[in-house]
Amino acid sequence: MKKSAKKLKQLVPLALVALLAACGQNPETAAEGQAPASAAANTAVGQSNVVDDESQRNVVQVAVASADHSTLVTAVKAADLVNALSNAGPFTVYAPTNAAFSALPAGTVEGLLKPEKKDDLTDILQYHVAVGVYKPENMKDGQVLGMVNGGNVTFHVKDGQVMINDAKIIGTVTAANGLVCVIDKVILPAK
Repeated sequence: MKKSAKKLKQLVPLALVALLAACGQNPETAAEGQAPASAAANTAVGQSNVVDDESQRNVVQVAVASADHSTLVTAVKAADLVNALSNAGPFTVYAPTNAAFSALPAGTVEGLLKPEKKDDLTDILQYHVAVGVYKPENMKDGQVLGMVNGGNVTFHVKDGQVMINDAKIIGTVTAANGLVCVIDKVILPAK
């Protein structure tokens, strides 16, 4: 019994060092209650700053990777929604293309990107997001869905074409935290 207690006493410090090393902490600084140097140097916060080259892309990363969604990405950044949309979700994001944004009246996008219009921009972008995964092929004609901004959209299905309000869903991309549905128009919440 004494022999096993002695072995246990010898293994505890080794186990502690191994545990701290596995957690990415330097045993010397962790023992002193200091943060490791790499943690102090890293000031980025939020889910969007997690580096992971192996997992499937989240909805924001899907948009960033698409050349047809650079305006949407700029708007999401301006509204400070990157971290929210990088979280676990699940989300369905109805993602207007650059052409959809270009079809808005001249100056609309530029005006919405101004800091004083952040609340309006956020409202519009949140009108393009639903909590949950809603595949177009499962939507019924006339189905109403609540969006993150508190407004509702209506789906229309005719001859296999699914529309959200008056925007056609022209493609989908599965993401780690939901679904991106590419749409051909910017949908605007009722005022």
